[in-house]
Amino acid sequence: MTDIAGQAAVQPTHFKNAHVSAAHEARTAEKNSKTYFLFWTYLMTDLLMFAGLFAAFAVLRGNTFGGPNEKDIYSLSLVLAETIILLVSSYTAGIAVYAAGRKRIKTTITLLAITGALGAAFLTLELTEFAHLIGEGNSFQRSGFLSSYFSLVGTHGLHITAGLLWLTILLVFLAKRGLSDSMIRKITLFGTFWHFLDIVWIFIFSIVYLMGVSL
Repeated sequence: MTDIAGQAAVQPTHFKNAHVSAAHEARTAEKNSKTYFLFWTYLMTDLLMFAGLFAAFAVLRGNTFGGPNEKDIYSLSLVLAETIILLVSSYTAGIAVYAAGRKRIKTTITLLAITGALGAAFLTLELTEFAHLIGEGNSFQRSGFLSSYFSLVGTHGLHITAGLLWLTILLVFLAKRGLSDSMIRKITLFGTFWHFLDIVWIFIFSIVYLMGVSL
C-alpha cells in the first residue's frame, strides 16, 4: 500500500514537470519564430534599400560631368582580392554556424574570429580604395556617377562595419556564457546577415565593377 501511495504521489509531480517543460519549449519556439520573422523583415527592407541604390547607380553611372569614368578609377585586381576575401569569410561564417549547432564551442570561436579578421581585411581594402579616390580629387561631390558609386559601395561597407561590431559582441558573450540555445540562435542570425552582405557584394562586383570596365 505504501509503494502504491508513493507512486501515486510521484506521478502528479512527473506530469507537472513535463507540462512545465512543454510550456517552456512552446514559449521558446514562439520567441524564436518572432525573432526570425523580425530579422527577415529587416533583411527585406535592407534589400529594398540596396535595390534603390543600384537603380540610382544605373541611372547616374554615365553622368561624369567631365570627371573620370568607371574605367579610369576601378582597380579590378583590388576588387577581386576584396571579393575572394569576402567569399572566404562567408564560408567560414557558414561553418561556424554548423559548428555552433554541434556545440563545438572552440571551433565556433575560431571560425568566427577568422570571419572577423577576413571582414576587417575586406573593409581595410575598401577604405584604401576610397582614400585613394578622394586623394586624387574624386570624392562623391565630383559627379553624379561618383556620388552614386560612393553611396552604394559605402553603404555596403557600413553594413560590413556593423556586422563586425555584432560579431565582436557575439565573441565576447560566447566566451563568457558558452553555447546556449539563445547564443546558437544569435550566431545563426549573424551568419544569415553575413551571407546577405556577401550576395549584395556579388551584385556590386558584377554590376558596378565588371560592367563598368566593359562599357
